[in-house]
Amino acid sequence: MADCIRVRGITAYGHSGVFAEERQLGQRFIVDLDLQMDLKEASTSDNLDDTLDYAAAIALVRSIVEQEQFALIEAMAERIACRLRQLDKRLSAVRVEVHKPQPPLAGFTGTVAVEVWR
Repeated sequence: MADCIRVRGITAYGHSGVFAEERQLGQRFIVDLDLQMDLKEASTSDNLDDTLDYAAAIALVRSIVEQEQFALIEAMAERIACRLRQLDKRLSAVRVEVHKPQPPLAGFTGTVAVEVWR
């Protein structure tokens, strides 16, 4: 079984979506991560250099959501996953789940989410 760092509830305000009003007004997105890597060295050394700096991962996710635009949350999730893999080459797998609370769909008040594994 792979070791995993889980980060839940990264919230950022972005201007992505299919509809013009989504891109103009913006909306809140919530991102969850599962970051798989060998944590044995970090667990014995107790040294940040031996693990993923999750503060840097959170900052990366926020910058993508806040500064880039996507028509689809699928594309947003893919960009986040690829950039996280670039952030730390020790990651063996990355799971990104992007939630779009209350998308502008008539009569729908729930959340839509996509999940990608890379």
